[in-house]
Amino acid sequence: MNFPPDLVQSLRLARNVVVLTGAGISAESGVPTFRDAQTGLWEKYNHLELATPEAFKRNPRLVWEWYSWRKELIAMVKPNPGHLALVVMEQRFLHFTLITQNVDGLHQLAGNSTVISLHGDIQNTKCSQEGIRVEHWEENGELPPRCPHCGGLLRPDVVWFNESLPQTSFISASQAARGCDIFFSIGTSGLVEPAASLPYYALENGAVVVEINLTETPLTQNVSYSFQKPSGEILPELVKVIWP
Repeated sequence: MNFPPDLVQSLRLARNVVVLTGAGISAESGVPTFRDAQTGLWEKYNHLELATPEAFKRNPRLVWEWYSWRKELIAMVKPNPGHLALVVMEQRFLHFTLITQNVDGLHQLAGNSTVISLHGDIQNTKCSQEGIRVEHWEENGELPPRCPHCGGLLRPDVVWFNESLPQTSFISASQAARGCDIFFSIGTSGLVEPAASLPYYALENGAVVVEINLTETPLTQNVSYSFQKPSGEILPELVKVIWP
């Protein structure tokens, strides 16, 4: 693929690169997007009935079982060429920050060492009362299981609707976006705040912003370069061009 020479030159000279990823990059691995996960046994439920603090309070077992099913789906997929290209980018750029809205852990599985997971990680579990991460608990058939420290119900360590992002994570992401030379927005709709603000922080500070997404988004008209193709095609080709 022929990339704009100015973009290639900017990437070769870049010292600080930030990448924001959304559901699109995981969808290329076969992970259903959040709203597409309502299939089979779960098609009668709206995702808003299963991913809010209110839903957990109302029916914690139902929410726990839905997330267990989603974890089973994720366990069957692997990182795609787009994920692997981002690992190469992390290794080659002097400063590289990967921010993701995804909770599937595929970036870590691919080999990225430092990932800011804005919405948490579905593989992790925390106490619904204390908010602390819990790795081991008694398996006695109760769903959800109980926290071994306080007896509170355990829950997925993800950010639900009506919950705020972890403050430290978003502060780190915002600082990275404001300080980068080049910002990639990959596979994200640009609609979910506050993550949707990050590319605009980069633009305000003079960064080159590159969008890779199958369709136009609210961000598209503002970016420096837009590619409406799968990231699994674009990113590996871009890596080859930057470092032939």
